[in-house]
Amino acid sequence: MTADRQNLDWMLRDLMKGVPETRHIVVLSADGFRLAQYATDDDTADRLAAACSALQSLSSAVGGEFAAGGAMRMVVIEYAAGFFYLMAAGPGAFLATLADAEVDPGLMGERMRDLVGRLGEHLAASARSGTPTLR
Repeated sequence: MTADRQNLDWMLRDLMKGVPETRHIVVLSADGFRLAQYATDDDTADRLAAACSALQSLSSAVGGEFAAGGAMRMVVIEYAAGFFYLMAAGPGAFLATLADAEVDPGLMGERMRDLVGRLGEHLAASARSGTPTLR
């Protein structure tokens, strides 16, 4: 494991510990490629990354059509068992979390914004495809 991957794992773990009721955390590229995960197995993380890719694409299209080109920053979905959050984490990268219904939604949004600021140091756009990679 590289030093940067260890730093990324530490940051994701910090989000998990700092926001009670968080269940899954995934960092993904815009095309749905899982870059990192915490507290979830590979299969779940891959399925979540694929779903997030579709959601961010739809959100960006809605923003472009109805919000004068506004880029997607965050999507929050409340469902019966909890909350889903998807936040832009830099060019072509996103942070996704799933949390139980008892989560503090404001705290989750605040901690995700803080984490996104730190993630930029550890994600870089690939010259060939524009897909973020871990440094």
